[in-house]
Amino acid sequence: MIFDDCRIPKENILGNPDKGIAQFLMALQTSRIGFAAHSVGLAQAIFDVSLAYAKEREQFGRNIGKFQAIRFKLADMLTEIELGRLMVYKAAWQKDQGENYFATSTFAKLFASETAKRCADRGVQIHGGYGLMDEYPISRYWREVKFEEILEGTSEIQRLNIARRVLKI
Repeated sequence: MIFDDCRIPKENILGNPDKGIAQFLMALQTSRIGFAAHSVGLAQAIFDVSLAYAKEREQFGRNIGKFQAIRFKLADMLTEIELGRLMVYKAAWQKDQGENYFATSTFAKLFASETAKRCADRGVQIHGGYGLMDEYPISRYWREVKFEEILEGTSEIQRLNIARRVLKI
């Protein structure tokens, strides 16, 4: 859409017209919390289906969840999910308190989206060949996590934000 010489009635203007970019950046900062929360939820769903599969799938006469390698994957998933969840809570709390939450929302978005990706990779490994079949939800989750790393700023952009605004380098 292109709007040339478009006039907006004063009562229809949202926010302060002189601070449009600042308002946009604040909305972006807030949306990072939502995307981080979505990534945590996605990672939790991945963990849940992977745990259920590990309990039901048998190999060599026992559930694969009994194998140390599978247990370690599940333990790592759960640990990272909990850390991501706490980061989301902290960012949301800071926003609710009126504190500066730029750094925390950026940390949360970066960590949670990459956690979801790592959980998806581990989940596919736990599912083996079934992990790539559309009949299993893990294959959809594995594809979906890529969006989490891209939307509302890629992981590289989050790192750049951290370097510029938090580390000030």
